[in-house]
Amino acid sequence: MDETVEIRAGDGSTARIALRGAEPVSWQVDGRDYLWNGDPEHWNRSAPWLFPVVGASSGGHVQVEGRRYPMAQHGFARDLPFTLVSRREDAVSLRLSDSEATRAHFPFAFRLTIEARITPNGLAFAIEVENPGEVPLPYALGFHPAFPWPFAGGERRAGGGYAVLFEAAERPFVPEVGAGGLLVRSERPLPLDGARLDLDPDLFTEALVFLNAKSRMMRFVAPSGRTIAMRMEDFPHLAVWTKPTAPFLSLEAWTGHADWAGFEGELAERDSQRRLAPGATARHGIELAIEG
Repeated sequence: MDETVEIRAGDGSTARIALRGAEPVSWQVDGRDYLWNGDPEHWNRSAPWLFPVVGASSGGHVQVEGRRYPMAQHGFARDLPFTLVSRREDAVSLRLSDSEATRAHFPFAFRLTIEARITPNGLAFAIEVENPGEVPLPYALGFHPAFPWPFAGGERRAGGGYAVLFEAAERPFVPEVGAGGLLVRSERPLPLDGARLDLDPDLFTEALVFLNAKSRMMRFVAPSGRTIAMRMEDFPHLAVWTKPTAPFLSLEAWTGHADWAGFEGELAERDSQRRLAPGATARHGIELAIEG
């Protein structure tokens, strides 16, 4: 098992953060764990961070100044050890910096720092992306937490009472996901009633991707009214995902997204990939909370 750091709030809530990937692997409130347990029978992760790309890259590589570099789906940060920057009883800060290993896939200098802080009924993350290099840093960042489904009564089925509530009404159409996880320009309709998506496992042949969403909050709501809320700061793209038979639901927040099918350009030209100026720092935030 990967080494973890436990943080604790005054009310007894706890979280465990793995040094590998800075990934939260447990978040307990009132003795109940609200993060997916990483059972490899269904999905062997709990809440990975995605960097320096989000989603699949065309051909399984990215291109920088005409040279191709192999790039796994969602990048490499989730699989690498972070170093401990600081630790308190209720917070921990972890950092990943570029290395010979990362430059074989991504020839840029970077520092990715993730601080996790636990509060009564909440778990918050402050994320910094720094460019210590001399050229612009093309990056994308994502958070991919999964939560048990069901987590508070009801059933994991159509009509089981579970729903995702968006902060604002979203378009009831999402792009289709094609071969290799690439986005295609055609769309599929969703049974989205304004801001409410009643959950049905059969919806999830692929992830539901909401590009340039209006919402900066999603709520995973149980029929009892118990809610897992996720608030996002500077994450314009959202996704909802599971596997048809897996007992979890993932709410995702992204700054970027997978390549469009047929894309063959440079990484810096990738749709929604950000360009961070030399010496600059970008800041993003995520807050999880139990409500009701």
